[in-house]
Amino acid sequence: MPRNVELKARARDLARAERVAERLSGGAGRALTQTDTFLRAPRGRLKLRDFGDGRGQLIFYERPDSEGPKLSHYSISPTADPAGLVAVLSQALGVQGVVKKERRLYVVGQTRVHLDRVEGLGDFLELEVVLSEQQSPEDGERVARRLMEELGVQEDDLVAGAYLDLLAEGSPT
Repeated sequence: MPRNVELKARARDLARAERVAERLSGGAGRALTQTDTFLRAPRGRLKLRDFGDGRGQLIFYERPDSEGPKLSHYSISPTADPAGLVAVLSQALGVQGVVKKERRLYVVGQTRVHLDRVEGLGDFLELEVVLSEQQSPEDGERVARRLMEELGVQEDDLVAGAYLDLLAEGSPT
């Protein structure tokens, strides 16, 4: 199962983060619209991501709900019928909630940098340091912390859990 080291943070200045991400990645990034339907699962999290263009992904992941860099194990399966698949899975498993966001994706070395505008929550930044088989979680954490510094992310910006959790808490932006 693939692994990465992830962190999520509130973005104090999304425009500044975008300029830094563009410089570090060498490009403008890719704009994505995503609707994530979280389904009930006996362990971890299961979501169906719909890109709104007929493409989607079923994503399962397990990671601690803690602030700062953390190890995540995940599996992704693409689908050409996200609406149909979410309808069937919703009937079978039940829905926990839905998260809608506009995302700009940058790739900086082995790290996916996501700059997100989340409906009902505001602006966020996510880092996903994709680990090779030889790399330890500590290696990934070092990469994440270096990027946090470059992107201007402070410790008090870090967020635990998923966007779904923040929406359920009624978390202010």
